[in-house]
Amino acid sequence: MSGAREATSVGVTERREGPPRASSAPSGGSAVREATSVGVITLIGAGNMGGGMAANLLGRGWGVQVCDIDPVKVADMTRIGAVALAKPAQAAIDSIAFIVCVVDAAQTEDVLFGEHGLAGMLQPGHAVMLCPTIAPQDVESFASRLAERGVHTLDAPMSGGPARARDGSMSLMLACAQSVYEQQAGLLQALSSKVFRISEKPGDAARTKLVNNLLAGINLVGAAEALALAARLGLDLGKTLDVIEQSSGQSWIGSDRMRRAIAGDYAPRAHVTLLEKDTRLALQAARAAGFEGPLGAPASRVFEQAHAAGLAAQDDAALFKYLSRRRD
Repeated sequence: MSGAREATSVGVTERREGPPRASSAPSGGSAVREATSVGVITLIGAGNMGGGMAANLLGRGWGVQVCDIDPVKVADMTRIGAVALAKPAQAAIDSIAFIVCVVDAAQTEDVLFGEHGLAGMLQPGHAVMLCPTIAPQDVESFASRLAERGVHTLDAPMSGGPARARDGSMSLMLACAQSVYEQQAGLLQALSSKVFRISEKPGDAARTKLVNNLLAGINLVGAAEALALAARLGLDLGKTLDVIEQSSGQSWIGSDRMRRAIAGDYAPRAHVTLLEKDTRLALQAARAAGFEGPLGAPASRVFEQAHAAGLAAQDDAALFKYLSRRRD
């Protein structure tokens, strides 16, 4: 791609070729080092997505400190150049940004405000990037509490899967003040080839992510149902998916997950529990807005049922396995 593009509707920023541009210094806090385009970041949560983001940044010359409750994941990161932290509060005060990439709001609360959380060392002018898929009201609460300390929040849920996190082609939905975006532009461009600037209000990116993930859940349930039907009809699943991928039934998540299902590969890239959680949060947001659609609730129930059937720890491609067993 030959240059950054600003779309008038949502504000899609495509990564420039070559070194990222330098960012201006964050406001306030003499302890905060001027934010440059390449520097040190702290990443809390080195799972599939967080680990991919860390690997991407390390490959682009950034310094990365990582913290995770799983020592194996931390060890994996240190082998490729990251610095291990035993707890979030040990993060370097001169980090350009603090990326929180955990599973849910409870973990985010602990990372930020728990006994060994970041809040104890954060200084005015620091920036915290919230990447989990959580309820918008939780994002708003975290942002408000951080603002009381003079700390900026980037509401920045991500999408695209671990491989895209690793190569920097994942999507980021972003809601933050313009000044904060400008300060963190170098980091954002390193993390994502498509940054969708939703608004300047933290919580709006979380809302956008829930809308996206509700559709992802509906599409995945539909793809798994269609392939389970194809199997019951005695069709060749590979050829059936070939047709779907070039026809009106195609969806990215359907292709991605059903290719793995056909191969019998259920190693977890995205556990069943993740879209179970995300679709539940999306339905809660819908009810709060006075909206009820026909497809979201049934799709969400399929994830709940797959979980109850013992597939919680498997990749969500396992919906195919679950629906293939059904006889009712």
